[in-house]
Amino acid sequence: MGNMQTFYRGALLGMAVGDAMGNTVDNKTLAEICEDYGPNGLLGYDLVNGYADVTSYTQVAAFCANGLLLGMTRGQMQGKMAPLVRYVNLALREWSRSQHYSAPERTFCWLSGQPELKRRHCMDTRMLDALNRPTQGTMEEPTNRSNHPGGLTEAVAVVLAVSGLNLQQPEIDRLAAESVALTHGDPEAFLSAATLAHGLSLVLRSPDLTETQIVLETMDAVQLQFGREYAQTTHIWELLQMALTLADSDTISPREAMEQLRCVSAPEVLAGALYACLTCHGDFDTAMITAVNHSGRSAAVGAITGALLGAKLGEEALPEFYLDCLEPTETLRELAVDLAQGCPMERTSLLFDGDWDRKYRYAGS
Repeated sequence: MGNMQTFYRGALLGMAVGDAMGNTVDNKTLAEICEDYGPNGLLGYDLVNGYADVTSYTQVAAFCANGLLLGMTRGQMQGKMAPLVRYVNLALREWSRSQHYSAPERTFCWLSGQPELKRRHCMDTRMLDALNRPTQGTMEEPTNRSNHPGGLTEAVAVVLAVSGLNLQQPEIDRLAAESVALTHGDPEAFLSAATLAHGLSLVLRSPDLTETQIVLETMDAVQLQFGREYAQTTHIWELLQMALTLADSDTISPREAMEQLRCVSAPEVLAGALYACLTCHGDFDTAMITAVNHSGRSAAVGAITGALLGAKLGEEALPEFYLDCLEPTETLRELAVDLAQGCPMERTSLLFDGDWDRKYRYAGS
């Protein structure tokens, strides 16, 4: 797994870069962005006090990963484990309390000790409302009908966390959907997460596939698994096809394309991220500029674009100036290494890892 660490770091750090860059212009139209930053739009971070802050898109992905590692460590060390989505719920609820300034009675996630991943930058207040309810939402019994992309990045965490569990791909896609359904009850939201999980898995597992091959294989699989129950898979497929068509056009500019894709709902954000990846020709900086300069949810599109491209190209492809002033860079690097490595201890082994023990068995207080 050592050689995979660069792609894991690329995914988490790329996600954070896109999130932080897009956050600056998230609530602005394209016209307002050009008015504020010139005719070419935003071309890099707009720093506050020298640092680039991430929002809840990065925060929830990191906490989701933390929760999954907690559950998997429990399974390896104690031989018993609740359904993985419960650990996601535990971690997200812990994160949500930090957004309300209410300290939890007990903490389970070591990330709760990292202030840069708890700042009050929630991009989706309905997500906080859902996490404050006594019962968790499910795909079958949703708590709301939100198709906001606020939970979409959890799919990134799911793919990176469960690689060592030998799960079948449909199980990974289902877990991503279940994780997002905790807070977002519209099938468009949780099926977009399943779609992202499948596509990202292919990026990591089959680097020789083209982006178009990945999209076609992904939608075939998602429609096969979920299509009979959820007609929304057809709408997601139509949006991704639209992104493919726009990317092939010589007459439509990236800005026109992103405006056509809207980039507001979860599947539209996914389509916008796909377009940015398809048209950047492997250049991370170009992808970021496309991903954030539009009238939609810039931080969400930036985060998903960064995760996909970072996973494909590795950390080395991320320009250093993006990482130097990104506040949680070292924390995310550490989390990425843990995700790539997996729990090094087992019940029957004499091997002991004090750092892992501290973070994923006794992080709570």
